[in-house]
Amino acid sequence: MTLDDLRVFVAVCRAGSLSAVARDLSCTQSAVSQHVKRLEKEVGIGLLERHPRGVVPTPAGRILHTAAADGLGTLDQALRRLDELARGESGSVRVTTGATSVRHFMAEAIVEFRRTHPQVSLEFQTVSSSRSCFEALAAHDLDLAWITMGPPERGIELRPVVELPWVLAVREDDDLAAAGTAGPDDLRASAQLILPPQHSTSRAHLDEHFTELGLTHGPASGTGIADWDTAVHLAELGLGHAVVPDLPGLRRPGGDPWPGLTLLSIPCLPPLQVGWAVRRWSALSPLARAFADTVRRSCPGRRC
Repeated sequence: MTLDDLRVFVAVCRAGSLSAVARDLSCTQSAVSQHVKRLEKEVGIGLLERHPRGVVPTPAGRILHTAAADGLGTLDQALRRLDELARGESGSVRVTTGATSVRHFMAEAIVEFRRTHPQVSLEFQTVSSSRSCFEALAAHDLDLAWITMGPPERGIELRPVVELPWVLAVREDDDLAAAGTAGPDDLRASAQLILPPQHSTSRAHLDEHFTELGLTHGPASGTGIADWDTAVHLAELGLGHAVVPDLPGLRRPGGDPWPGLTLLSIPCLPPLQVGWAVRRWSALSPLARAFADTVRRSCPGRRC
C-alpha cells in the first residue's frame, strides 16, 4: 500500500462517496476505486460497503480509517515542521473554527501575530460545529481548532481559554428588558426561545442544565440558528429571546449593549467554555503554538 492509497481511503470514508473524492482530486471514480482495491488486496478483507447513496466503511475499514487518519495527520504535521525549519521564519498556521469566531475572539491576536510574524500566512477553514472541527483536524493538514468545550474526544487534546456567561438577548423595548437578569421562570415563559442548533455542543450544554432546572418544554419549541450573530439579530428584530454566550463584541467598549438590544444575565446557567483543540500539543509547530498563545493572551473574557 502507498501513502496515496491511504489518503484516498481516508477521504472516501469522510465523504462517504467515491465520486465526490474523484471530483475533489480531479481524477476518475475508477482511479479512486483502484486505490481502495489495492488496500483491500493488501489487507485481505473488504474495507467499504457499497450502498445506493454512497459507501460506508466495514468494521475492518473503520479500524484502518482510524489508524490511517491518525498516522497521516501526524506525518503531515511533521513534514510541515521540517519545511518550516528549512525555510526559517516563513510558514503557515491553519485554523478551523466557526463562522463568527475569528471576529469575536481572534481579531486582536491576528493583528499582533501578523506584526510579529510578517512572513507567516494564516489560513482559516470555516465549519459549522465542534464535531466538524474534530473531523477536520483528523482528516486535513490543520493545526488548531477553536471550539466550544465539550466531552473529551478520542485523539484530541482540549485547552479551554475563556469562560462566557450566558445572557438573554432581547429588544430594548421588550417587557423583560428592565429586569436586569433572567431566571428559569423567564425562560419558561418565553414565547419563542432562540437556541443553538439541536446537535451542537453548546445546545447539549444548555439542554443538560435546562433539564436540571425543569425546563423541558420551552426550549424544545425554540428557534435553532447556525451562529450566535444570527441569534442576536433575530432578537433585535423582535422574533424571540436569544440565549447566547456573552461574546466579545456584543457590547460597546463601555460595557453597554449596542442600541436596540438588552442583555440579561442568566445566573442559573453555568458559563460556557471555549478554547483550542489540537491533535497533540507536543506536535504543534512553533508557529502554531505562538498563534495559540497570542490568542490566549489577547482573548477578551474570563480566563479559564
